[in-house]
Amino acid sequence: MPDNAASIARANVVGIGIHAVNLEAAVALIEDAVRNANKGYVCVTGVHGVMEAQRDAALTSVFGNALLVVPDGMPTVWVGHWQGFRTMQRVFGPDLLLRILQRSPINCCSHFFCGGDYGVAEELRCRMQSRFPAARILGSYRPPFRKLNEREEADFIRITDKLRPDITWVGLSTPKQEHFMAEYLPRIHTKLMIGVGAAFDYHCGRIKDSPQWVKASGLQWLHRLIQDPLRLWKRYLRNNPEFLALLALQLSGIKKYQMPCTDNRAIPHP
Repeated sequence: MPDNAASIARANVVGIGIHAVNLEAAVALIEDAVRNANKGYVCVTGVHGVMEAQRDAALTSVFGNALLVVPDGMPTVWVGHWQGFRTMQRVFGPDLLLRILQRSPINCCSHFFCGGDYGVAEELRCRMQSRFPAARILGSYRPPFRKLNEREEADFIRITDKLRPDITWVGLSTPKQEHFMAEYLPRIHTKLMIGVGAAFDYHCGRIKDSPQWVKASGLQWLHRLIQDPLRLWKRYLRNNPEFLALLALQLSGIKKYQMPCTDNRAIPHP
């Protein structure tokens, strides 16, 4: 396997480049980045992120400049397979978090949780520390749902400067977490920021996980919708039909989607 993310090909999912990886390859690349003291952010991206980027040029740039963009959703995997990336598999955010923590005795990474609703990040810290005693989980922080003000920003930077975690896990919704990582990565003492969306809520029991057959069939969005219809119905009603329409244009060759020039080279850690 190539030894860094820059050498991994990206599948073109209606113009968004998603690295052709599976869970084990993603874990290896993340651990390699930490071991080599590289600095970068990792996006865990499915149809929602792809469609948000269609309406947000800045988000497209964020994806293009990510150290790693992993396929969190079966439709992105299917597109990758259609483009010849047969080993590409889904990298579910909650699974990625667990796998990295599980390997703590080997990778020796330190961790920091940032995101979630009131008390979620700290609850996740307690749960994961109990489940993985060898993991070094240094702290947690809950940013407000709005943009950080000057005092909050100073507090966040001060905390991370003191703790200097190897990996900062960001549990905010897309596209907020992607913009948050792109903005704060150069400003805080951490090697990697990894945006895992609702993973905090999954592991704290606030969202029920789907059966494996539901995930494999690409229907996890429906399982989520049934659990939280008031919040999610507009997202899925808008994104899913639009994605299918754009994908049909791409697969038929009627429209060519160009991926932006990417710069996912690792940044030396200060």
